[in-house]
Amino acid sequence: MLVKKITNNSILIDAPAKINLFLQVLNRRKDGFHNINSLFQAVSLFDRLKFQITPESGVSLKIVNNKSLSTGSDNLIVRAYHLIAERFDISSGLKIELTKNIPVAAGLAGGSTDGAATIYACNQLFKLGLSSDQMADLGAELGSDLPFFFGSGQSLVRGRGEMVEKVEIPADYHLVLVNPGVAISTAEAYVRLKRDLTFSKEPFNLARCATVIELVKSLNNYGNDFEQVCLGQYPELGRVMGELLNHGALLARMSGSGPTLFGIFDKAPDIAQLKNRFSGDWHFCAVRPITFTQDGST
Repeated sequence: MLVKKITNNSILIDAPAKINLFLQVLNRRKDGFHNINSLFQAVSLFDRLKFQITPESGVSLKIVNNKSLSTGSDNLIVRAYHLIAERFDISSGLKIELTKNIPVAAGLAGGSTDGAATIYACNQLFKLGLSSDQMADLGAELGSDLPFFFGSGQSLVRGRGEMVEKVEIPADYHLVLVNPGVAISTAEAYVRLKRDLTFSKEPFNLARCATVIELVKSLNNYGNDFEQVCLGQYPELGRVMGELLNHGALLARMSGSGPTLFGIFDKAPDIAQLKNRFSGDWHFCAVRPITFTQDGST
């Protein structure tokens, strides 16, 4: 979380997206979730959330830039507030404005980062005194990706997402994100994985990396398990990967269960030239990997 402004009764937070530099699905668990092994990296694409305490209990959520998103009880922001209010007997409410910049259902954890930002904001505004680990535990009750956002922005993530291990890897590279607007359900993506997930396989171990070239070399040893099912069903994803590589990307990969793809560049690419290669209604942006501290600074 990146705290931009804080007062006694309000806080402004930029909540970052994440990409999966690699993603391995190890096995299906008895509780219905899946054990994963993945390298998460926060990136400089942000949702912006304004939180203000209100004397009345409950939450009022306004969403800017996305009219299709629900503001009801199924929204992770609303769920996060109610979890905190019930767990800590909070009588005050929150007025929240979300400026939505991260594409929805895109493999970038846009909903999870907003839910995590809400837990962080509640902790600050209601003076709960929760540690990062305690906030991460609360986040895990809401969704598998939330615990990551209470770390440093670079983590090996295991279990169903609740096991977050800080890593230090190079971040001096450029990223291009391309989302062709294909709707891919995470649940359906798991179903489409052809192999039997009841049997575990050995987790991939990232080699120690001091440079971007070493990082890419290590990442080339393992990809994203969802690519095998998504690229076959959506040929345009393969075309995007090809264009990124043709324009100098050191690595092109899908994030999460898709459909967002990213390219890693050692130097800033010619954005205008690259953007012309993609359809006008596709979401396209250039970002950088970021890290942050527990107090919300970069």
